[in-house]
Amino acid sequence: MRQPHTVALDSHAAATLRYIRACMEAAGTVAVSGSAGVTMGAVGLLAAALASSPALRPHWLIVWLIAATVAALAGGVLMARQASRQGFTLFGAPVRKFSLCLAPGLFGGAVMTLVLWQAGDQRALPGTWLLLYGCALISTSAPTTRIVGVLGSLFALLGLVTFLLPESLQNIALGCGFGGLHLAVGILIRRRSRGSED
Repeated sequence: MRQPHTVALDSHAAATLRYIRACMEAAGTVAVSGSAGVTMGAVGLLAAALASSPALRPHWLIVWLIAATVAALAGGVLMARQASRQGFTLFGAPVRKFSLCLAPGLFGGAVMTLVLWQAGDQRALPGTWLLLYGCALISTSAPTTRIVGVLGSLFALLGLVTFLLPESLQNIALGCGFGGLHLAVGILIRRRSRGSED
């Protein structure tokens, strides 16, 4: 005969499993998609090539802003696909941590772009973008992997160097960062995962 205050074993087990699943998701890390890095790198290299062409050189800022939008959308889709393969939801703890770590640096970059553009100081934009994007990536290394922190450090260092470069070399620096670094690290991640993500 069941006592009035006993809990059914199946409901207790289900509650325990929900708790374990929530703890595992909160402790989980988001795997970085090598495909996202390769895609973003390809967009960056294309933007650098277009912005270097004589016809588009005066419009380099528009070229890079369009490229940033395309790369962010493509990278976001590929990262979301990778997270879903890991069993994380878009609103789960690891993905939320990743987004919250990335957002302040990107927001800072957007604000500084507007401020520098209104001040007529477009020369400072490439270094600012590289530096703040690097800081954003360093922050996201907490819920991802160490390689993201290394990538962020390289971006930040390149940003500092870019501030010292003449204006004629700054587009090359953007291409090296948003194109070359993304591409190289994306390929490295894909090799490490041995095609398991694609």
